[in-house]
Amino acid sequence: MTDRAADCVPATSAPAPTSVDFHFDVLCPYAYQTSKWIRTVRDQVGIDVNWRFFSLEEINRVAGKKHPWEREWSYGWSIMRIGALLRRRSNDDLDRWYERTGRALHEDGHRPHDPEVARHLLDELGLDPGLVDTALADASTHDEVRADHDRVVASGGYGVPTLFFDDPVFGERCLFGPVLINPPTGDAAVRLWRAVTAWCEFPDVFELQQPKTSADEVRIVETFRPYLEARDWVSINRGTVIGLTEDGFTAERNADGSPRTVD
Repeated sequence: MTDRAADCVPATSAPAPTSVDFHFDVLCPYAYQTSKWIRTVRDQVGIDVNWRFFSLEEINRVAGKKHPWEREWSYGWSIMRIGALLRRRSNDDLDRWYERTGRALHEDGHRPHDPEVARHLLDELGLDPGLVDTALADASTHDEVRADHDRVVASGGYGVPTLFFDDPVFGERCLFGPVLINPPTGDAAVRLWRAVTAWCEFPDVFELQQPKTSADEVRIVETFRPYLEARDWVSINRGTVIGLTEDGFTAERNADGSPRTVD
């Protein structure tokens, strides 16, 4: 009997990437969930994860408003400048800091975007709390965050998580996602990694999306509850302020405050 499943396996396939540049914004709950998954993949497969930045504050900025770097303290941009300073020391320090800072916001419901909380979290990690002030006093930390952010924008990106792979066949590839909650672990995490990296083989496939049902939205809101209670900002999705309620998502208004109209 012929094994038809075996017949479907390609004779050759491109080698799987061994490293990934992972762009994140500490404030993004989806990026945090995906970062938990990519760490599981790293531990099981042995890939290198290079942490990079992206600013939701900047990409969602309303025309006429200040850029985040023009403010004395900007929630996401300023704490990422702390991350940029840590990255100079080691990618491991940045990794530990993002994990703890993300967990503080998205699981513990704390406010790492508050300078005092940011100092406390550094101290908890055995790092110098004074790095908060050092990072803000060093203009080059802004330049590093800006360079990472601009890289995503130049590639057509608009959010996080955004992943960059150096594909041996097609060159650098940029993928948005995976966007998920309840990140898979164990073998399931590796299977998702293989599914994501397989996308690099198909440069003309641009989008595959699973619509969110009302029940999905309720589960997402429940997962994000610590973040929702700790945030000091509104959530914006491609120019629309999104309200997150017990019943799911509601599009409330445009980011500039004007009424939302539906064609």
